[in-house]
Amino acid sequence: MQDVFFTSKQAGQIAGCTLRQLQYWREKEVIVPTIISTGTGRSVYYSRSEVMELALMIYCLEAGLNFEIAAATVKHLKDKELILPVVSEEVPRRFMLGWDEKLDKLELSEFDQEKAIAILEKGKPVIPIYLDDIYQKLAAKLG
Repeated sequence: MQDVFFTSKQAGQIAGCTLRQLQYWREKEVIVPTIISTGTGRSVYYSRSEVMELALMIYCLEAGLNFEIAAATVKHLKDKELILPVVSEEVPRRFMLGWDEKLDKLELSEFDQEKAIAILEKGKPVIPIYLDDIYQKLAAKLG
């Protein structure tokens, strides 16, 4: 199967972010697209998995996470190769950011309903990160 790439404009429309956000995230090296040099200029293209990263970043920001935590979450999942391309045979997994009292910060872990309830009962935050939901929304947009 041939790889499909999207222009910045297309990637932004699919993931739900602005061109300025794409540029900023590229400058901050949060999500670095494929850049193809062409003669005197360059073209920026996003792969399917990079579009998934963009959508995850938007999801985190819309959930109320600040830029640093959202970027760290995307990086962590990317480094662990848990962000799948939009078309994949594997089923994307569910994670959560839950408050870790020992570390006194949000920690990313596999989603565990009992653990999430226990954290919430202590009055601490839990942010679900359902990659399967993000995946389905992107797949629907791509047809």
